[in-house]
Amino acid sequence: MTEQRKSPHDLPDVSGLTIGILGGTGDQGKGLARRFALAGHRVLIGSRRAERAQEAADDLGGDLPVRGAENAVAARESDVVIIAVPWDGHRATLESVRAELAGKIVVDCVNPLGFEKGKGMFALPVEEGSAAQQAAALLPDSRVVAAFHHVSAVLLLDPGVDAMDLDVLVLGDDRDATDTVQALAGRIPGMRGVYGGRLHNAHQVEAFTANLISINRRYKAHAGLRVTDV
Repeated sequence: MTEQRKSPHDLPDVSGLTIGILGGTGDQGKGLARRFALAGHRVLIGSRRAERAQEAADDLGGDLPVRGAENAVAARESDVVIIAVPWDGHRATLESVRAELAGKIVVDCVNPLGFEKGKGMFALPVEEGSAAQQAAALLPDSRVVAAFHHVSAVLLLDPGVDAMDLDVLVLGDDRDATDTVQALAGRIPGMRGVYGGRLHNAHQVEAFTANLISINRRYKAHAGLRVTDV
């Protein structure tokens, strides 16, 4: 008997997952840590120095289930790990925790962008095709998913913003892994995870961040994306 096809809106219960965020001392990582902790997840902020990671966790308030640790510890003790490091530290960070990330879902939200005075932000070429594909090449034993590229760090950290009004494009080659990440996005009020294709389509998603930055600068906004008719 053919197995009944699962609805694209039928997502798993992810409420008990522990989330690690490597690069969690930056605004993007810290903002995601805050939102997932508010949603009830245990969160580990990772950094090269445990002290710096704990400082970032303390900045979020002692009432949230967040603590800091070295990257390897955060990777090892988490169920799902988000990579939110600067592009220039992407390869080195992943290589340093390859063993700890084996078998885990790894969510890459890194945008390889450059800046040129007078021209603004632009997408950088990546040998593997995208940051997410580089992650997949460096982490052959992990389940790499691309997501959370277009989320405003300012809004994530703003205590006056109760809900994030945007969709998160989720890309990957492992259906169970993308379903899990879609469900995690939906744990943040106002946010929705939308499947956006296979991992080889991650380049244009990462590159579009440069367009969003231009929009935000022109209109003094914190624009995100909404996908219609889904």
